[in-house]
Amino acid sequence: MKFLDEAKVYLKCGDGGAGAVSFRREKFIEFGGPDGGDGGRGGDVWIEAVDGLNTLIDYRYQQHFKAEKGGHGMGRNRTGAGGKDVTLKVPVGTQVFAEDNETLIADLDTLGARVKLLTGGNGGFGNTHFKSSVNQAPRRANPGLVGDEMWVWLRLKLIADIGLVGLPNAGKSTFLARVSAAKPKIADYPFTTLHPNLGMVRHKGRDFVLADIPGLIEGAHEGAGIGDRFLGHIERCGAFVHLVDATGDPAEAYRTVRQELTAYGHGLGEKPEILVLSKTDLTDETMLAEAKRSLAGAAGRLPFALSAATGSGLEAVLDQCLQLLPSRAGQVAEEGEEGDGAETAEEAGWSPLE
Repeated sequence: MKFLDEAKVYLKCGDGGAGAVSFRREKFIEFGGPDGGDGGRGGDVWIEAVDGLNTLIDYRYQQHFKAEKGGHGMGRNRTGAGGKDVTLKVPVGTQVFAEDNETLIADLDTLGARVKLLTGGNGGFGNTHFKSSVNQAPRRANPGLVGDEMWVWLRLKLIADIGLVGLPNAGKSTFLARVSAAKPKIADYPFTTLHPNLGMVRHKGRDFVLADIPGLIEGAHEGAGIGDRFLGHIERCGAFVHLVDATGDPAEAYRTVRQELTAYGHGLGEKPEILVLSKTDLTDETMLAEAKRSLAGAAGRLPFALSAATGSGLEAVLDQCLQLLPSRAGQVAEEGEEGDGAETAEEAGWSPLE
């Protein structure tokens, strides 16, 4: 399946049905009067975040979505049928922007989130609606209201707990493949990863989602390399694992990535970061010690040492990831302590499904 994180689509809600002009003509009813029914309401346009999707590729092949028109009113005071709604199914984390690609309309950041984007047009009144004591045989009816239409941009920002960042060939895909069931492309040349990958990691009884994005190079925020196109996918991450290749210049590599994260903005430069020296299996003790000193001098703290190929140092890095994950049960307990006589999470019968 191809990965697509941005799409432009056309939306139109249904037009309202027209009211009817009709009169009763029955053999034994002397004064029948008007009996034209109202038109039906046009269908709405909805967007919903569903499970099982991680790309907007469906919207490359279909860009126009129109809700059904309302049915016209009929005689015997029959109201027209309402038009069927249209619902766009999108992955969790999808944002909806107006045609200017800047005005945010909706942010579907939770599973099951559902937003109405356009409301269908009202149906027109039939001539029964205009009957009065001074106009007992009206011969007029209203047409239905025309439904609104608009172009919108769909932009996907994947939801992950931890994000992997680093230069190309820093070992991000190898790390993701080692700790999860994900199967990203791995090769010994730059920009092997051309789109983000997600993996579910289970460690010591806890699960978290790990996101791997294409490597950054100097000037990425200005469009160099793949640019900053995929950095939006880690905006929602709580923390980063910053992988630095131990066989290159660790200090320069670290500064390059940090500069790009800061230049991109959106709070990426302030997020917690786990600093990891990768590919340690390709170095000897002297080279590794020098790489650690160089990286520690640039970052101001000691890095973890890791070899995703052999598994060396993997446990310590995953333990650190768990420490940065929010404890939901702990949050519930803290909220309970704030209230008078509040129950603890266990007493309240809390479960992850709630």
